[in-house]
Amino acid sequence: MAINWYPGHMHKANKEMTEILPQVDLVIELLDCRLPYSSQNPAITKLGKNKPCIKILSKSDLADPDITAQWQAYFERMASVKTFLTTLNQPDRAQKFLHLCHKLAPAKSKMGSNILAMITGIPNVGKSTLINAVAGRKVAKTGDEPAITKGLQKIRLDHGIIFLDTPGILWPKIHNANSGYRLAATGAIKNTAMEVEDVALYLSGFLLQHYPQLLLDRYELGTIPATDIEFLELMGTRRGCLRGGGHVDLEKVSAILVNEFRAGKLGRITLETPDMILAEEKIVAQQRREKAARDELRKKKKQGSRANSGRR
Repeated sequence: MAINWYPGHMHKANKEMTEILPQVDLVIELLDCRLPYSSQNPAITKLGKNKPCIKILSKSDLADPDITAQWQAYFERMASVKTFLTTLNQPDRAQKFLHLCHKLAPAKSKMGSNILAMITGIPNVGKSTLINAVAGRKVAKTGDEPAITKGLQKIRLDHGIIFLDTPGILWPKIHNANSGYRLAATGAIKNTAMEVEDVALYLSGFLLQHYPQLLLDRYELGTIPATDIEFLELMGTRRGCLRGGGHVDLEKVSAILVNEFRAGKLGRITLETPDMILAEEKIVAQQRREKAARDELRKKKKQGSRANSGRR
């Protein structure tokens, strides 16, 4: 699935991160707790695979707590990885993970040297908010739109730690289409990159399957609709999202659903589980193998065509 939103500063930031990573003692990656896998940038995972890592599950108050526990166990299978939950509205809680930074970089702590910690994450996951909470002052820009931070920024704390704040970066191609929709649903991708109706149809289909009671309670439906479009039509009628002739304004009702999900008004929801991702990864791997085989076949046909032309 191609993302039609990959600003130039993301490419530049990826290059800068690669260059400075050898100097970094610790990688801190913020993940959206509602989609821990899909919000895990594969470029960051690859770049920092040999470094101690703290995966901060941000916005945990919006996520399903049972599934959050599954993701913590999933990530901490690796000895060099620790997880930490935060809602970003708990400064005291945010401060506690500084101790974990020192624990994962013991050599620097013993020497009394500053720990250089690269803090990364996709757009709109809350990096700047976390940094401000830990610093106890506003040192990083925050906002509701993705891509507020444009370049690398060094931020010196009072705890023997220097944060290297990086821009939220995506990747130009998402092989798992489900991950693309999940990222769009949470606002990691700018609204102009995908049609809101498509995002709402994906989201409503998932919620009907996994969280039907939350939809019944929020929108007072009475019964569970059979399909995603039936749900949006019913929701639109209940919310008065109508155009001429009494037709439901699908764009308007879609925007309401997506915005209420992002705000946590539907309840505590997680869009993926470890088991779900493992199943999806198998499908994606098979699709990539099939594509590689097709590409190779086209290449051979093209080479054969050229060879035949040369003999004429």
